[in-house]
Amino acid sequence: MIRVLLVDDQPLLRSAFRALLDLEDDLEVVAEAGDGAQAVALAREHLPDVALVDIQMPGVDGIEATRRIAADPALAGVHVVILTSYGFDEYVLDALRAGAAGFLVKDVVPEDLLHAVRVAARGDALLAPAITRRLIDRYVRGPAPDRASAGAAALTSLTDREREAVALVAHGLSNDEVAAHMVISPLTAKTHVNRAMTKLHARDRGQLVVLAYESGLVVPGGA
Repeated sequence: MIRVLLVDDQPLLRSAFRALLDLEDDLEVVAEAGDGAQAVALAREHLPDVALVDIQMPGVDGIEATRRIAADPALAGVHVVILTSYGFDEYVLDALRAGAAGFLVKDVVPEDLLHAVRVAARGDALLAPAITRRLIDRYVRGPAPDRASAGAAALTSLTDREREAVALVAHGLSNDEVAAHMVISPLTAKTHVNRAMTKLHARDRGQLVVLAYESGLVVPGGA
């Protein structure tokens, strides 16, 4: 059973999401929060697998709530999916840096929402290629020099195969697609990605994508 925490300051939207999720045999909404501070408290109480978190809320917003969840070792198993009404705006990149596994637009079709929750719960890719392209667009002018330098230094700890796997993830490929591209088994591909995440101290694939672009491993507009 996948345990879900709903976080949004609009009760009507939370009710709609709960109604959808409760129809699924493998999904269970364990709690609802109306702001970021309550979200963190309920995450600690219920230890959900996935937290669907609104990005803009009064008081503690979704980005800060994500940051607090990501920083708490007791919540390492909680995968945050950011909800936004605005598509890929300036807040989304900040959310990925804070530790979000990915994001969804609130008017997402039900099938995509259910798929995203299941994908996030297993820690697999949540950034689709179209979303990744928007992430790339944020780096057309290049990342900040200090972040680029720190990212490049961190990459020296990776093996060539791990570096290749990270680059493919940054282009939006799933573990199975990485495996096919590298001509290795899906398990080996997952191992490369997981070891890279550990070495780079990336909480999830979202942060791995950010690091790939900040370090210069993947260049905007590159193949």
